[in-house]
Amino acid sequence: MKRFTIPRDVFFGENASEHLKTIKGKKAFIVVGSERTVKDGTTDMIQKYLKEANIESQLFVGIENDPSIATVKKGVEKMNEFQPDVIIGLGGGSPIDAAKAMWIFYEHPNFTFEEAAIPFNLPEMRKKATFYAIATTSGTATEVTSFSVITDEKTGIKYPIADYNITPDVAILDTNLVKSMPKALVADTGMDALTHAIEAYTSVVANPFTDALAGKSIEMIGSNLVKSFNGENEARDNMHIASSLAGMSFSNAILGIVHSIAHKAGKIFNISHGMTNAICLSYVIQFNSKDATQQYSEIARILKLKGSTDSELITSLVDYIGEMRTKLNMPHSLKEYGVDEAFFLSKLDDLATTAVADPCTGTNPRKISTEEMKKLLLAIFNGEKITF
Repeated sequence: MKRFTIPRDVFFGENASEHLKTIKGKKAFIVVGSERTVKDGTTDMIQKYLKEANIESQLFVGIENDPSIATVKKGVEKMNEFQPDVIIGLGGGSPIDAAKAMWIFYEHPNFTFEEAAIPFNLPEMRKKATFYAIATTSGTATEVTSFSVITDEKTGIKYPIADYNITPDVAILDTNLVKSMPKALVADTGMDALTHAIEAYTSVVANPFTDALAGKSIEMIGSNLVKSFNGENEARDNMHIASSLAGMSFSNAILGIVHSIAHKAGKIFNISHGMTNAICLSYVIQFNSKDATQQYSEIARILKLKGSTDSELITSLVDYIGEMRTKLNMPHSLKEYGVDEAFFLSKLDDLATTAVADPCTGTNPRKISTEEMKKLLLAIFNGEKITF
C-alpha cells in the first residue's frame, strides 16, 4: 500500500496571507528567518491579520541559513514560555524547517533529536498546536512537504527529518511576498525547484500522483524561470506555484543523489543549496540515464526539447540544464564556482561516503557505490562528461 500526503489546505495567489484573519486560536508563535521580513513590513502584516482573528502573536527572529540544533532548542524554550496553539513558519526553507523541528519538541519534550532523525519515527502531533507555513521564496517548498533539514552545528552534517506528521496543516503561497526576491535568489530557488521535480519524477517510488505534479511543475518552470529571473511579475507568480507542485511531488516520491550530494557538499564548500543542485543536476542526469531512460525522455518531451530517440532527448535535456545555468549566471562546475582543488580532494572520500549514506540515495533511480560517487564528484568538480 502506498500513501500520498499534502497539506489539508493551500491558499495561493495575491493577498493569500489574508486567510490568517479567519483562523482559530489564541496564541501564534511566528518563526522568522531574518530581519528582512521585519523591516519590509511582512511580519507587521502577518501580526495585523492575526490580531483581526483575535490571536496574540510572538516573533522568534534570527534563523540562520542552515538552522541548527542549538537554534531549534532556543525556539522550543520560547514556545514553552509562550504556550502557542498556532505555530507559523514564515520565510524560505530555513525558518519553516526550523519551525517544524521546534514544533516536534514543543509537542514532545522528552523526544530526542536522534529519535526524530529516524525516518517516519515521529509520534502523533497536533496535541498542542497546528502548523501554518508561509513561503517567501519559490524553491524549497517546505511549506507543503513532510521534511525538515536541521544541521548539527558541531559537525556540520545536515539531518533530514522525514515524517508525514510534520506536513503543514495549511500552506500559504502569497505571490505578493516573492515580488522583491533578488535575482540570485530567484536563480538558486528556481533550480532547486527544478531539481525537486526532476528527482521526484525519476524516483524509484514515484507514482501517478507524484508524476502528475512533478510533470506540471517541470513544464511551468521551463516556461517561467528565466522570465522570473529577468523580472517578469507573472512568471514570478507562476514560479511560486510551480515550486509547491514540485514540493508536493517530492514530499511523497522523495529525491535522488543530487540532493544526497547537496545535503553534504553545500556546508563543506559554503555553497547555497540551490546553487549546489544547479551545478550537480546535469551530471547526475548523465549518470542516472542508464536506469531512467524513459523518465528523462519524458521530461525532455514535457520541455519540448529536440530529439527523435531516447538518447537524443536525454542529450538535449543535459544541454538544456547547462543552458539554463548560463541564462541564470550560474557556474557549470565546482571548480568554476571557485572551490579550491586541494581542499576538494581532501574532502572527497568523506563527502562520497556521507552522500551515499544520505536517505535520498535510496530512491535514486540508479544504485551508486562509494567509488562511483567519488568518480561522479570528480566529474562535477572538473565539469567533465559522465561515461561510467
